[in-house]
Amino acid sequence: MRITSIAGALLLAVPLAAQAPQSGPVLTLEEAVRLAVRNNPLHQQTITARARAGSALRSSYGALLPNISTSFSSQYREGRPQFFAGQQFGSASDVLSSSGDVRVSLNLSGASLMAPRSSKASLEATEAEITSSEQTLRSTVIQQYLTVLQSQSRAVMQETLLVGSQAQLELARARAQVGAANQLDVRRAEVAVGQQQVALLQARNQVEVEKLRLFQQMGVPQPPNVQLTTQFPVVEPTVKLDELLDMARRGNPQLNALRSRERASSVGVKQARSDYLPSLSLSTGIGGFSQQLRDIDTEIAGTQQDFDEARANCFSTDSIRRGAGLGPSGRNCSGIVFTPDLEARMRAENAAFPFDMTRDPITFSATLSLPLFDGFQREARIQEATASRRDAQYRVREQELRLTADVTTAHLNLTTAYRTVQLQEENARTARTALALAEERFRVGATSFIEVTQARSDYERAETDRINAVYGFHQAFATLEAAVGRTLR
Repeated sequence: MRITSIAGALLLAVPLAAQAPQSGPVLTLEEAVRLAVRNNPLHQQTITARARAGSALRSSYGALLPNISTSFSSQYREGRPQFFAGQQFGSASDVLSSSGDVRVSLNLSGASLMAPRSSKASLEATEAEITSSEQTLRSTVIQQYLTVLQSQSRAVMQETLLVGSQAQLELARARAQVGAANQLDVRRAEVAVGQQQVALLQARNQVEVEKLRLFQQMGVPQPPNVQLTTQFPVVEPTVKLDELLDMARRGNPQLNALRSRERASSVGVKQARSDYLPSLSLSTGIGGFSQQLRDIDTEIAGTQQDFDEARANCFSTDSIRRGAGLGPSGRNCSGIVFTPDLEARMRAENAAFPFDMTRDPITFSATLSLPLFDGFQREARIQEATASRRDAQYRVREQELRLTADVTTAHLNLTTAYRTVQLQEENARTARTALALAEERFRVGATSFIEVTQARSDYERAETDRINAVYGFHQAFATLEAAVGRTLR
């Protein structure tokens, strides 16, 4: 009978999940980060702030341009007279009327002149906050990517231990058949296999859970059997703390975003103080009016009657003058006639509705106003803007102090993590050697299965600590990169 050695299985096992057999689509770390930046809902909400800030900037520039408006209206009035103080007014005909105008106005003040600068500062702060959000998202995805690899490495280790436990069970059964071992060793080996199967099941489940969390951060559905392929070598960190602090103070996105907000708040103070400046308002406009009678014949008849009465009065006046021995008045009474040309002109002038308007006079106005007292409202706005600027300065200072502490702590943790990896790798090698020795002693009958079980438990603990140390090192490196605000490898 050929017996498989658990020590041989352990030596052949690959502890890193990145080296596991590929059976599905692959996902590198950079691809994961790109997908997260493009699809993560929280980050996309941050990006929408750019459109709002850009719109505010365009609006602030537009406030410096004239406002142009136009209006058009029409009206119908029934042909019924109105009475006022016993007098009758209005036309007996239905009346159609229309009016329209175009107005141009421009309002300039200190606040409107400062608005583009304030909006531009807010846009720059928004861009800095988007960069900060992207860097934070990148750090989160890297940490979760490492967590998935760590879970996969633990699952591979459990698979290896299961292979070894099954080999030991075969060996215990073979020894029992030839009388070199008792049934108690066989039962212990069966229990060890069962426990290892449970541990493997839980480890594989944890891998799937961590993958789901990774794709949740990425904002995309998880494809089946996806494989994470990016490898992270453990190398001794060579970056100096002073260099890291300098890079962080110059390039940390979160610190830069707070500095941008501080500059925007400083502009806000100047904008609030501009309320003491005078404001200028300019306006001009042109308009027109048209009116049309629905029944022009009545108006024509009335005008014709006026002409007839005027001609009759003219002849009467001349007759009276001649009877008094006076000469004629010199008026051409025969020429006072309502001609067809006058009728045609009245009809043409009446056909003005709705667009043949009579232009109103053009108007121009300019107003210069200087605020003197508004119940201390300006002072309150200035105090509020000044307090906001002071708060922004405090936030920048707070972030600078936190950044120094975070970078220093991350650097210390990274150095410690690298040394921990070296020690845990040595411990894992020693535990692996001890397990191989215990297996060999059990195979030749020099010890009981209890010693093998204890050696396996020691190795599992040592190998778990080694895996945790390796990925603890990578996570410490990612934490340092997040604190500095840039990649370091």
